[in-house]
Amino acid sequence: MNRPLFVSLDGPKGAGKTTLLEAVTKVLRADNKKVIRLCESKSDPYRGETMALVNKLVRNPTRDLELRVCERFADSRAWISQHVLTKQPPDSLILIDRWYPSDAAFRRMIPFAEILQLNIDRNVQVPDLHVGVVTDPELSWARAAARRRGLSSTVMYKLEDHVACTQAFERAIADHGWVLCRNEGTIEDATMQVVCEIYKVLRFTV
Repeated sequence: MNRPLFVSLDGPKGAGKTTLLEAVTKVLRADNKKVIRLCESKSDPYRGETMALVNKLVRNPTRDLELRVCERFADSRAWISQHVLTKQPPDSLILIDRWYPSDAAFRRMIPFAEILQLNIDRNVQVPDLHVGVVTDPELSWARAAARRRGLSSTVMYKLEDHVACTQAFERAIADHGWVLCRNEGTIEDATMQVVCEIYKVLRFTV
């Protein structure tokens, strides 16, 4: 490939994406791979304005407002695609914490097919590998409750909302053929699954 391999890890809150990303990075670097770890929220120069809009959406949930949120996230991903992803070394592996698949979990009124088209229309970079990280929602809810920062969600405060979020994301994984990683066992098992999927893509693209 004459560009980096781009891998996104998406999923509901508390599914262990960040821990998994750290473990996958460690294994790949031990195999002398050049790994660039990115986080969508930290790479987004417009995050503050968008989250202000998300807060309005929480207080006043309307389809028009949710559409504006989806459009802003898609615009930000287009910016990241052009100004961040293109600047990475061509022989690297880019692992990003969240990308447009996560909208399948958190948006309620806009169908994901419409969200996907918003991103495609803006030339948002399509990952070479989508990994959907999920757990039983009661497990991820309990994991989040045990963290100092809790669930740290702007849009979810109740277990039933988290259950709906997880179920919606699992449907999107099945509908779009993303790799499903059930992060309910050991971190080593989940890590090796993701690493194996990355190497499958590398073999196919080399």
